[in-house]
Amino acid sequence: MKRLVILGGGESGVGTALLGMKKGYDVFVSDKGKIKEKYKEVLIHNEIDWEERQHTEAKIIDADVVMKSPGIPDKVAIVQLLIMNGVSVISEIEFASKFTDANIIGITGSNGKTTTTMLVHHILKQADLNVGMAGNIGDSFAKQIVTHDYENIILELSSYQLDGIVDFKPNIAVITNITPDHLDRYDYKFENYIASKFRITLNQTKEDYLIYDADDDVIVDYLKQNPIESTLIPFSLKTELEYGTHYTNNNIIVNIDNSKLIMPTTNLALEGKHNIKNAMAASTVAQLLKIRKNTIRESLENFQGAEHRLENVLRINKVQYINDSKATNVNATYFALESMDAPTVWIVGGEDKGNNYNELYQFVNKNVKAIICLGVDNKKLFESFGNMVDIMVETQYMSEAVKIAYKITEAGDNVLLSPACASFDLFENYEDRGRQFKDCVRNL
Repeated sequence: MKRLVILGGGESGVGTALLGMKKGYDVFVSDKGKIKEKYKEVLIHNEIDWEERQHTEAKIIDADVVMKSPGIPDKVAIVQLLIMNGVSVISEIEFASKFTDANIIGITGSNGKTTTTMLVHHILKQADLNVGMAGNIGDSFAKQIVTHDYENIILELSSYQLDGIVDFKPNIAVITNITPDHLDRYDYKFENYIASKFRITLNQTKEDYLIYDADDDVIVDYLKQNPIESTLIPFSLKTELEYGTHYTNNNIIVNIDNSKLIMPTTNLALEGKHNIKNAMAASTVAQLLKIRKNTIRESLENFQGAEHRLENVLRINKVQYINDSKATNVNATYFALESMDAPTVWIVGGEDKGNNYNELYQFVNKNVKAIICLGVDNKKLFESFGNMVDIMVETQYMSEAVKIAYKITEAGDNVLLSPACASFDLFENYEDRGRQFKDCVRNL
């Protein structure tokens, strides 16, 4: 019996444990921290061996294969020891993909990947395809293979998940964009992070597709220097493309496989230029899968966006409160500030991942009337924006941030939570941060 050791007892860890058990592995789950009660119950109920608050070397080192949860860096001692001992250390995506014949659509990028994943899933569901959605979103990929027999699976993939693949291959890959993010995990070298994202194409052949943003210089330059096997399908807001997807006169035009889809964007459910790009990527996937034009059009018009992504919470005294907690990097906040068309009180801050705020200056000068820093260390924010706004305050409590915003706004203003940073200094995750924001707004 092969021994499967899982590092990390969260969503991907416990999902992998269930799949490993079903496939006849001897499974052991080890977490350096505390395992959440809901996951502990699953492990106990399924009689899976586990430990928390430690990694017992003797119980780990004899593994045939180790699944490392995406949050654990390669640099930690136990992972280095495993690699030195020649033990295969892979991601959940790699492990799970061996046990499904589903048509896999993998979506990665620094921003837009959640919305694009949800859009593709929504279109395929509306087309009555048998489809699941996993990866960085919802139940883990491994768990879904245990509980469902999907013919199509849409995976939202982070660079961490892609770092741990060996043979994993999506039939259709999408790269929405690449901007500096998570550089703390990549030795502060942007090129390492770029290469990590492109691992999505690692095992693709000519029969597989890569859909990518042709307006993104980082992607285009990488493709010039590193030719890949996949069939390339670009999309662009700026250039009319003979082959691929472009935008002209408020229409998305998809021109692939000798068929043309023309789709008006006037009634798109999601607003903003970046969402036109997400819609272009999703429409291209749908066109490849030969989904009816009407279904694609209707799906994009009745789609409900992702929670914590430019989510309108409430309007109080003619002030709109907007939850964009999912903006964990500068580029995501760029889209948020770009879409503000009224004076805005901006709540920003958290765990900085090597941010450069220069590209936000134009929007801060134009629309931001006050900045509320919500983080443990806000020094860099004060250095970057201190001279640009009259009011700049800091707090470590969401309730206080929302109360301050309430006091300094006037009718017609926006209050925008768009942190540009990770949430782990003060919150469990960006969902916790977004929910706290919404609760505090509702309690005003």
